[in-house]
Amino acid sequence: MEQNIHSVERMKRQRPIQELMTILDHEFKDISLLEAALTHSSLTKGRRQNKAQTDYERLEFLGDRVLGLAISDELFRRFDTADAGQLSRRYNAQVRRETLAEIAEEMGLDAFIRMADDLVANGGLENPAILEDVTEAVIAALYLDGGFSVARSFIKSRWWQRFEREDASQKDAKSALQEWLAKNGKILPVYTVVEETGPDHSPHFTVEVGAEGRAPSVGHGSSKRTAEQEAARKMLKDLQGD
Repeated sequence: MEQNIHSVERMKRQRPIQELMTILDHEFKDISLLEAALTHSSLTKGRRQNKAQTDYERLEFLGDRVLGLAISDELFRRFDTADAGQLSRRYNAQVRRETLAEIAEEMGLDAFIRMADDLVANGGLENPAILEDVTEAVIAALYLDGGFSVARSFIKSRWWQRFEREDASQKDAKSALQEWLAKNGKILPVYTVVEETGPDHSPHFTVEVGAEGRAPSVGHGSSKRTAEQEAARKMLKDLQGD
């Protein structure tokens, strides 16, 4: 009974795929590519021999590379006086999970994703990792259906405006801490997850970072990466304040 309720709720929530094509500004010749990009493996497990039951996992692999090429090419051309380190920091800011999940949320992509009812009930549609994967899969679908120019046009519409943000070229805290320690002859920092609480769709991490001759610094966040970055910022602030 509960599963039937979830199925009805999902049918009410899920928007027609034609609406997504309008958002993407591309009319698919092979709509099965876009359908696969929106399908979570929870609906295809045990049925992979049926070509109609295709999920986004292979597409996500390809989309990650297409996005990487488009971003790298634009950064190389746009910031022609930046050194390799600056370009790398800008690149990492654009392809990290938080950025892709943010773009997915801006597009309302969650309303088109197809997944098992129990995963929907547990908050799967708000999971940043899933949003990241589906965004990359959609990029791959655009690439396969229309070529690199079509995929790049979509990427341009969603990413280019982010290149000039103040924090786009800033070194992340973990990298800055590692460089400071190396420069001062210290061993590399060690990160330890000391606590993980909350449900799968809304976890909370507590992370400690330890460095030679220092008391550990603690960070908190909704992802391991976020907590590590906060811990690194605190440690770096203490070190630079000495």
